[in-house]
Amino acid sequence: MMLRGTMARPSPGLAKTRQALRSARLPFIHIFSRRCIAPSFRFRFAPDERFIAAPLSGFPTTDQIRSIKLSMALTDSNVLKLAPDPGTPAYRSAPHNIEAEQGLLGAILVNNDAFYRVSDFLEPKHFFEPIHQTIYETVGSLIRMGKVATPVTLKTFLPAETDIGGMTVGQYLARLAAEATTIINAQDYGRTIYDMALRRDLIRIGEDMVNVAFDAPVDFAPRAQIEDAERQLYELAESGRYDGGFQRFSQALTIAVDMAAKAFQRDGKLSGVATGLRDLDNKMGGLQASDLIIVAGRPGMGKTALATNIAYNIAKAHRAEVQADGTMKSVNGGIVGFFSCEMSAEQLATRILAEQTSIASSMIRRGGITEADFEKIRDYSIELQSLPLYVDETGGLSISQLTARARRLKRQKGLDVIVIDYIQLLQGSGKRSDNRVQEVTEITTSLKALARS
Repeated sequence: MMLRGTMARPSPGLAKTRQALRSARLPFIHIFSRRCIAPSFRFRFAPDERFIAAPLSGFPTTDQIRSIKLSMALTDSNVLKLAPDPGTPAYRSAPHNIEAEQGLLGAILVNNDAFYRVSDFLEPKHFFEPIHQTIYETVGSLIRMGKVATPVTLKTFLPAETDIGGMTVGQYLARLAAEATTIINAQDYGRTIYDMALRRDLIRIGEDMVNVAFDAPVDFAPRAQIEDAERQLYELAESGRYDGGFQRFSQALTIAVDMAAKAFQRDGKLSGVATGLRDLDNKMGGLQASDLIIVAGRPGMGKTALATNIAYNIAKAHRAEVQADGTMKSVNGGIVGFFSCEMSAEQLATRILAEQTSIASSMIRRGGITEADFEKIRDYSIELQSLPLYVDETGGLSISQLTARARRLKRQKGLDVIVIDYIQLLQGSGKRSDNRVQEVTEITTSLKALARS
């Protein structure tokens, strides 16, 4: 570095320093002691040069100057610039927010009413830290029993030998309560914790998909893996949602008024989807959204015939309009998904043709029809090709597979009504396969949840 300015006559010590700098071939570093430079001097520095001024107890030796030269060379090299930042971890940790967990637990310990703001959607498994899971679970048990949860009453239920950052359990609970500010943000903290847990579950599902795809067994088809992934994502989306709970009666009243307006606009003046059977519609007001209707009867009583007639009438009456957001919405009739676990799609189509043409299905199957009958069947088949009626003839479906396929049809084509023929041919999730009654209960419960979604 070049130093310009007015300077007093250098001392003998400064002359020795200059000589050492020249011998070390480091002409652009000048080191001064306080006694060599007056504090009122002004210096002008040439561009791209360094100036190091440091108070020294003594003058540097030649070895010290060479070490300075080496450090300066390392600073100027590209090796140091390309090295990774030591503050950046070499791995990515799972999404979590420890501060939100501590803030929520502290708010609950200060005021137990904060627990009821999050208890309807937040569970102990949603916490990232195991000790926080234990604290939240114990706090919930105490509050539900009508007891007060404070650091004093809580520490007796937690292992005393647990070390939390050099603190005991009692000290940690007291610190959580001392640093809690207010319970106003308790619900926001709970939503943050739940969202972080949701992201961790998404990562787990994604990792499972990759691992299974790499090491899939021979008898595990890719389509089955897709349906299994859809099932896991659906369960993750439906479990523990924090957007439920109580709502104002005015909101429900608005929905009821909208339903009455739609009934006035529909053909038949029904609030639900018309089945095409006048007496049945007059009794039920059509098929209502979120309803699960089970048709029961002995074999050969016409359950499948009734279901196919209703499905055909709804699909035939379908009429949709474009909404303001560009999506299509059914204003009359509906799009029908028919899960035929007993009959094939061809048999179902033959039955619908027979019902519409008034030609016996046995005559159609045996070919005992006239030319006029064949012309009639052809004309009706051309008309039926445009019906929004989708048939899935897969047998032995599980309730999770059915749910995944129904949601896929809803996403791709739209869906207003689902017909299942029949419930006894469905399978449960496998958790209750030892008891058929519990399995059927699980199936109907899942179907009701699907109808409401």
